[in-house]
Amino acid sequence: MTSTVRLTVAQALVRFLAAQHTERDGRRRRLVAACWGIFGHGNVAGIGQALLEHAGEMPYLQGRNEQAMVHAAVGYARQCDRLAVHAVTTSIGPGATNLVTGAALATVNRLPVLLLPGDVFATRPADPVLQQLEVPYAGDVSVNDALRPVSRYFDRITRPEALIPAALQAMRTLTDPADTGAVTLALPQDVQAEAYDWPAEFLAGRVWHVRRPAPDPTALAEAARAVRAARRPLIVAGGGVHHSGAEEALRELVDATGIPVASTQAGKGSLRHDHPCDLGGIGHTGTAAADDTARTADLVIGVGTRYTDFTTASGTLFAEPSVRFVNLNVAPSDSHRMGALPLVADARAGLEALAAAVRGHRVDADHEAAYRARKEAWERTVDAAYAAPDEGARPTQTQVLGALDAVVGDEDVVINAAGSLPGDLHRLWRTRSRRQYHLEYGYSCMGYEIPAAIGVKLADPGRPVWALVGDGTYLMMPTEIVTAVQEGVGIKLVLVQNHGYASIGGLSEETGAERFGTAYRHRAADGTYTGDPLPVDLAANAASLGMDVVRADTVAALRTALAAARACDRPVCVYVETDTAPGGAGTAPAAQAWWDVPVAETATRPAAIEARARYERRAAGRRRHL
Repeated sequence: MTSTVRLTVAQALVRFLAAQHTERDGRRRRLVAACWGIFGHGNVAGIGQALLEHAGEMPYLQGRNEQAMVHAAVGYARQCDRLAVHAVTTSIGPGATNLVTGAALATVNRLPVLLLPGDVFATRPADPVLQQLEVPYAGDVSVNDALRPVSRYFDRITRPEALIPAALQAMRTLTDPADTGAVTLALPQDVQAEAYDWPAEFLAGRVWHVRRPAPDPTALAEAARAVRAARRPLIVAGGGVHHSGAEEALRELVDATGIPVASTQAGKGSLRHDHPCDLGGIGHTGTAAADDTARTADLVIGVGTRYTDFTTASGTLFAEPSVRFVNLNVAPSDSHRMGALPLVADARAGLEALAAAVRGHRVDADHEAAYRARKEAWERTVDAAYAAPDEGARPTQTQVLGALDAVVGDEDVVINAAGSLPGDLHRLWRTRSRRQYHLEYGYSCMGYEIPAAIGVKLADPGRPVWALVGDGTYLMMPTEIVTAVQEGVGIKLVLVQNHGYASIGGLSEETGAERFGTAYRHRAADGTYTGDPLPVDLAANAASLGMDVVRADTVAALRTALAAARACDRPVCVYVETDTAPGGAGTAPAAQAWWDVPVAETATRPAAIEARARYERRAAGRRRHL
């Protein structure tokens, strides 16, 4: 006779999650390490009660904003190389719909997170109930259905026994390196509290082996022939290098062959910045060294990259007429991009196999000399951007990065996601280790940085973790500062005040929209937002939420403040107002490649007319790689 345990659905789910583990390369770890939650009538008596009853098995983390809880969980999963995750539970209604942005971010970036939103009654004793969405044409739709398109797996548990296959499918998706992202199990509030006799086997410990598929021998042989035949090959390292832990395999391949490496935002740090083959970021936010090498490359080897428009400069970067592509990717759909020879495999396994297949081969000396000269020239550009001739002056944003660069160690993690900082960081930051550069640029979500820093710090408490945030992003989501203070999570916030949306302001100017609606200023007499800067004090706001705050109004004061923040073990904020005047020392270098943002085809304002002419010249260089 099968042994059973009588529990509610919520209690069984918590017990089940606590018993799941991952294993890769012989290392076993717990899969669902904790559950974030904000409780309301849709989950307080179900998941909430279960987390209390089984507190010794599933740690609980209290959040302030549902979207932010997902961001924290994503930061945690990325720091754990996708081998461990956090769950997030919310009530029905606005609590559930607040998950959508975070879920989209997780799925776009192929990062696992488990979402457990409450749902309306499955038995419909009252209709409608509080926060229920009424859809005249479909009685089984709730607001949780908004999570379907942004989830890799979605199910609604309308009967207790349905939890068993759904939970197993959820774990499969969370641990599948080619098919992971947000996983949503919508839980009607009455079903959460319903009791059922659960098979003991369902609640027993289970290990999910994270596979490392090897490349197909025929495809590998063809890829090796392409490498040997290429005169100017280039590797584009994406986030898959980090997720697979393939950094050493990549380094061994390029040490042996001399093939240069350019990195996407997610892949930066695949090589140390001072490795002779590392050319830095690629694409619209890339370095001149990487982009100029990409323009002449006759073979591009993508490793764990999706080739987004920023990486390809909207199809204008890889300009060599005869260029070919080899894509090493664990996801078959990504491996076929750019008309490439697909090498479907785990990044580490694939790089090791490719290195063996091309053993003894090295690139031409002329190619090696050319890209190394470009790298040396770009290092001088970085030095100029970081330089601060006047220590008593207000720093520029790039000088802020230069001051931080002088403070951090190899073990530090620097987190950013949106605004003008991603471009400056991708071009300029000198990454020292595989985990140091943490940019969320698949979704580029404002508000990600502070909660993600908490997630990273929870995953790796011994590391100094920095969240770099502009004023626009800060105003979107400062709420989790309270969580950091409550939990004693010593994140370090660098809060850059530049009085508006700096990145979109620049893009607006480039596209003929004249920075309309991008400044944080009072209205002027003509009704435009061109008056005095708003008298907000974001440093005071951070302090009011419990952070230690250090203000820095000069380059010298900034250096002192950053050093003090690194030594602080409490949540600490360094607040700096930057010099945004164009030109001069400490100015960020211009974009080295194009990005396609369509410009008005017809207009009367001169700025838009001129921008359209520039757009048409650049768009003429677009190319589809088939």
